[in-house]
Amino acid sequence: MPRLQVSLFNYCGSRFAFISVLFLTSCIDRHHLSLPVFFRAGECINGMSSDDALLTEKIYYNKMLYLQYNSSGGKIIGYTKTGRAIADILNRDVFLKDQKKHLQHCKRWITLYHYFVVTCGFHNFAVEPKVRLRLTKAPADSEHPATLVCSVYNFYPKDILVTWLKNGEKVTSEVTSTESLPSGNWLYQRHSYLEYTPTHWDKISCMVEHPSLEKARIYDWEAMPEFVRNKIILGTLGLIVGVVSSSAGLIYYRSNVPGK
Repeated sequence: MPRLQVSLFNYCGSRFAFISVLFLTSCIDRHHLSLPVFFRAGECINGMSSDDALLTEKIYYNKMLYLQYNSSGGKIIGYTKTGRAIADILNRDVFLKDQKKHLQHCKRWITLYHYFVVTCGFHNFAVEPKVRLRLTKAPADSEHPATLVCSVYNFYPKDILVTWLKNGEKVTSEVTSTESLPSGNWLYQRHSYLEYTPTHWDKISCMVEHPSLEKARIYDWEAMPEFVRNKIILGTLGLIVGVVSSSAGLIYYRSNVPGK
């Protein structure tokens, strides 16, 4: 019977989860081959030690719970007529032996978890965020022509504070923010939006506070990058010098032409 199985392990916190999706192509017509018929979900739940680990597994059909395995009971329970019939078969099958192997695998992961978190102090682990400021077009219903975005990437733990500053003062209006979103590999990201009317005199900054930082970091928004601004200044000075030199040369020429 063809099937596609995908496993996902989540190592964050004290619970490890795995999810498997089975596609039974013999149970559906060929126009719906991508629709999941069965959904299988399991959890490896941490106790006070690896010996207290609890392995559970549930099997659903069209969102209805059919079967459940719990390592504390050591057997499969059916929740429908069909599920009970299947449970009777599986409880006499090698399925239970496989579940015992899965439980041992679960205990090994919990042992590793305890080692890194308790022994190595992994709970104090922190990763500094990376910050990017950019200007985008404001929503159509906004009173402002632009939106400033402060994007904070790749930080851990997830608790973080992102604040907008205008001329050194905290901005509370026209601000929206996302929650800390998982980026993968234990890291998080958060985005804060400030609806904004660009001016030459206002100084806009994004302040980030995070456990990985000794103190808050402030990132200033520059409407025009410094190197561009310097080029414009140098270009303007060069133009002025050129105009002055040309004018001086023209005056000198006219003053030295006979008959003038």
